[in-house]
Formats: sequence, structure tokens, C-alpha cells
Amino acid sequence: MVIVGAGFGGLEAAKALGKADNVRVTVVDRYNHHLFQPLLYQVATSVLNTADISAPIRSVLHSRNTEVLLAEAKSVDARRKVLVVEGGEIPYDSLVVATGASHSYFKHPEWADVAPGLKTLDDAVRIRERILTAFEAAEREPDPERQREWMTFVIIGAGPTGVELAGALAYMTRHSLPKDFRRIDTRQARVVLLEGLPRVLNAYPEELSEAAKRDLEKLHVEVRTGALVTDLDAESVTFGDERIATRTVLWGAGVAASPLVRSLEVPLDRAGRVKVTPLLTAPGLEDVYVIGDVAAAEQHGKPVPGIAPAAMQMGRHVAKTIRDRLANKPLRAFRYHDKGSFAVIGRGYAVGVLYDKWRMKGLPAWCVWAGVHIAYLIGFRNRLFVMLNWGYTFFTQGGRNMRLITHNVAKRMPALAASPQAPALPPPARPELPASQPAPVH
Repeated sequence: MVIVGAGFGGLEAAKALGKADNVRVTVVDRYNHHLFQPLLYQVATSVLNTADISAPIRSVLHSRNTEVLLAEAKSVDARRKVLVVEGGEIPYDSLVVATGASHSYFKHPEWADVAPGLKTLDDAVRIRERILTAFEAAEREPDPERQREWMTFVIIGAGPTGVELAGALAYMTRHSLPKDFRRIDTRQARVVLLEGLPRVLNAYPEELSEAAKRDLEKLHVEVRTGALVTDLDAESVTFGDERIATRTVLWGAGVAASPLVRSLEVPLDRAGRVKVTPLLTAPGLEDVYVIGDVAAAEQHGKPVPGIAPAAMQMGRHVAKTIRDRLANKPLRAFRYHDKGSFAVIGRGYAVGVLYDKWRMKGLPAWCVWAGVHIAYLIGFRNRLFVMLNWGYTFFTQGGRNMRLITHNVAKRMPALAASPQAPALPPPARPELPASQPAPVH
């Protein structure tokens, strides 16, 4: 069995098959670590470190029947039953495609360089450095108008990623950064959240969507709904008849399935996901399973959400299906058990739905969100560090922030602003020497 992708779904499938004596598992990923994607925005806003939300795949999968390969998958040859990777091929009896999603810029790929999205650790570090560099540039900027541009941040897309990123960034500018700068007041930074749909968190009930918007505004985030972006460049964002001058644009809008699934040559939906069968197989390919963000699964006429719990349930179901097939047992269709979903807005602010029944907001929702995320983290060390850091941040409003710029950006900084005039100091007094004593020679 070959599993492509060690995200939530792929990792669960590999762990569930780890004790199967009659299965040999090969896990293929282009990175050597499993990533807890829901907390990427906290790395991007300098709250958590990269190691706090990731773990090496080899340290998680210790079973003797499991092999881990660092490789980038290029395509699937379903006829020959091989996975084509960079530099070779890997044959399979059963294949699990769990490669996740990438960013979708709605037919504007040129926007990717201007407005980075948030899917990997590299993305999070890139965004963190872009945010911190903007404040460093504002500190040096002699032109007040340019300074305002550097201190204006626009986030496109008000789904969970955009909302969480906007709230964390607004909190950062008002609590973590003010003491760090002398020429600028970071509390005057402008955070703008743009959403093309009529409300934020559109997948949530309307009352929770309105609560989230109110919480964002309490954190001084400017929320603009019904704002379809028509153009953006390195110095501005345009939507409708309005243009916002900004040097920092972040992308939290559309997603698209990994392009690997196109090589399966099966029906895809508009987002590029495979329209899977009830057994989570690709249509016409009973030995190819597709799970997680690349699977378009439905239950009771509704799509299964692209969230971590759903991917994990899919991974466990595929593992059980494999074992049942080998044991000649009846196969069961996948059933998604909705345990709920939450979105955090800021310190003590969150909204969520629990077990598709109870709607929560405010501090209770934030506490449930924090507990669930700590429970799902890989490894005791990560759980402990994140819990301690959140506790310290919650009670001090500061936190053990990771405000690091690891690339040399000094050459891209604007000219230095004129230094304020320091008060003149009297010249140092010189001791009087006797007339007979010659003055010292310097």
C-alpha cells in the first residue's frame, strides 16, 4: 500500500495499518514532517514556533511494516499501477491519495507573488517576515503617506483562515509590538479583511457569522463584505470603485485540490477534487482511494467539509476497508461523524458549532477550540509547549513571541527617516592649566 501525503488523512491511514501483518505501507511526502495546518496562522503572526506545530514523519510512524520516503509525486499511472515520483516509480497494490489542497487565485496566478497564501511552514515563515518587514520599513520611512502604506495590511478571504489571521494580526499590532518601536505607533496599523460573499465565515450559521464580525471589529479589524477584488499589485488592492494603498496583502480565499489527482483521469468538481465513491475510491479505480481535501465526498446530500477531523475519519475508514478486503469481509460505505468546527478570532474570542447542534461563541468557544487543538497536536512536547505559550499569552497579553526575520531584507529597506533633533549639550569643560605649564599636545 502506498500513501501519498502525510497530512491528517494520510497519517491516520498509515497509523491504522501499522499493526497489519499482511500489509506493507510506504508513505511518500515531499516534506519530512507532518504539519498541524490549523495553527499555521499563529506561526505567521509570531505566536508559535515552527517546531511547535510540526513533527518529523519518521518519529511518528515506527511500525516495522511502514517505510517513509522523501519524494515529490508527479503523477499516477493507474493502468500500470505505479506512482511516478521525481527520479523514479513506486509500484502499488493499493494507493491512497491524500495530497491536500493548494491556493486558488481565481484565474489570476500572477497574484501569488504579491499575496502569499498559508498552507505550509514555508508560507507561514514567509508571511511572518513580510509582516515584520513592513513594520521595520515603516520605522525607517521618512514619508508619512508611505509609512501608512507599510502599516496597512489587507487580507483577502474571510473564511476560517482569513478571520483567524486578521484577528491575530490585529491583536499583535496592539499588544505585542508597541514597545518594540520608537518612531511609529503600531497600534495605528490598519488591518482590512475583504470578503466577496455577503458575510464572513459563510459556512457557519448566520448568528455566529455576525458574532464573528462584531468580535473582529472589537479588535479594530475593518471588515468589508461583498468586496470582490478586481486587481492587486505590490502597492495596492482594488475592489469595486475603491482602492487601498498597501504594501502587504495576504491571501485567505479560494483553495484548489492538488494537481496530482488530474493524472487519475476521473471526474473532478470545480475545485479539482475527485468525486469519490461511497468507499472513498476514485470512480472506476477500486484500488485507488482519495481522501482529505482532494476528495469531494457527500453525505445526505451535503458535502463533507474539508477539515482535519473529516480527513482523519477518512484515513481510518480506508485502513479498515483495506483490512476488510484482505479478510474477505463485507465493505461499508464511509460515514462522516460531524463533531463540529470552530474558528478563533482573538484572545477569548471564537465561534463554533459542536456536534451539529450546539452553537457557541465567546470565551466558552475559545476554550473548547483550544482544548481540541491541543488534543490533536502530534507529540507531548508540542502539546505542552503550545499549552504553556497560550496560557502565558492569555494572561499577560504579550506572549513568548517569535518575531524573527531570517532572511537579509536590509537592502530592500526605504531610506532612513530624519532623526529628531537632539537637545544641544554644553561643550565639556577643560581644566585650567598654570601659565608656566605648557598645554598638552594631542
